[in-house]
Amino acid sequence: MTRSVLVETDRAETTLELERFLQERRGDLAAQVQATSRHARLLDVHTQIVGNLLYLRLELATGDAAGHNMVTKAADRVLDWLLDAFPGVRYVSVSGNYCVDKKASAVNGILGRGRYVVADLVVPGEVCRSKLRTTPQQLVDLNVKKNLLGGILAGSIRTANAHFANMLLAFYLATGQDAANLVEGSQGVVHAEVRGEDLYFSVTLPNLILGTVGSGKDEPWVRENLERLGCLEAREAGENARRLAVLAAATVLCGELSLLAAQANRGELMRVHEKMERR
Repeated sequence: MTRSVLVETDRAETTLELERFLQERRGDLAAQVQATSRHARLLDVHTQIVGNLLYLRLELATGDAAGHNMVTKAADRVLDWLLDAFPGVRYVSVSGNYCVDKKASAVNGILGRGRYVVADLVVPGEVCRSKLRTTPQQLVDLNVKKNLLGGILAGSIRTANAHFANMLLAFYLATGQDAANLVEGSQGVVHAEVRGEDLYFSVTLPNLILGTVGSGKDEPWVRENLERLGCLEAREAGENARRLAVLAAATVLCGELSLLAAQANRGELMRVHEKMERR
């Protein structure tokens, strides 16, 4: 999980000196983070300077928690240390939008926020024809023309998919996640290839934010769902959340493949909606 704090000085030159100070004191920065939680660990730091402003993006390991509150607590501690350690620096905000939290962005896909997950499989050509009622070549062509080219025309940000958001919202609600993280979580890419007679199909989700402990996870029905998914086992810190992320990506893969197959067949999408939704 990430949090970007925002501070300022009087001049750009002083802000540059502040950035260099932080690079030299990376060990002290990590110590401030670790002092706030037994699970918090500094993974990386990125900075951006705009005039006299410094955006400091902290990337933390957060165990099995999604980590929103954990990184904010660590950011508060870092700010207190920084304001004391460097003369002339002033507080602006504990979150400077360079995180980026609950907004579509390029930086999260490039640097990562949450978990970066890939799910893929090979579907035999015969299964494509008998179960999906289409062919590997039709699905590959549709992915290029709809997801890739259509996404470019729409100005999509690091996104080329049909409806990641639908599966993720259901998954987030069922497992007690912060549903607003759907905004960055639904950014992702479908990649498909014809391999001989078969279809290679994959989904890549670079900003999958979820956890198995923390806010919302103590509700009885949430714990029941997490137990059914095998995500409350006695494992090393972070492994249950990692398993949950993999299951979320697999769910997205299944839904994405199903939708693209339906859209490859004229009229099928609406027929299915009318059958399932209208009584």
